[in-house]
Amino acid sequence: MSKREIYEKKTEEFVLPILEEFGFEFVDVEYVKEGQDYYLRVYIDKEGGITIDDCEAVSRRMNDILDRENYIDDQYIFEVSSPGLGRELKKERDYKRNLNKEIEIKTYASIEGKKQFEGILCAYNEDSVTIESNNKKLTIEKNKISLIRQALHF
Repeated sequence: MSKREIYEKKTEEFVLPILEEFGFEFVDVEYVKEGQDYYLRVYIDKEGGITIDDCEAVSRRMNDILDRENYIDDQYIFEVSSPGLGRELKKERDYKRNLNKEIEIKTYASIEGKKQFEGILCAYNEDSVTIESNNKKLTIEKNKISLIRQALHF
């Protein structure tokens, strides 16, 4: 397991009881380097959306744990935030939440002459997703997908 995976796993273990206490949903955790800085980010959600006050409450509780446990070797910036409207579908619960909703998919290589698709997510499994668009179903293998998220129209 990589250092990144270890940090993310431990962070998830520590934050889950806090989120359960507040009634928030755990979306994701990431440990990434951007420029010179490392970031430890926890993404949370709830029905009706997360507020700044919600993020602050979780951040305060997690900061105490991060200081006490001190399991990350590098200097880093800790952030708690909403995943935003354009969040990617990564986990089983993301696919389940978006079943029968319009999604957009971008692929690494062309499929039927296109690299971008929109349609209703009608099925998914461990290896592929199926969308319906214009009364036609298209199944795309997940390893060919560079981005998959709920479609946004403004």
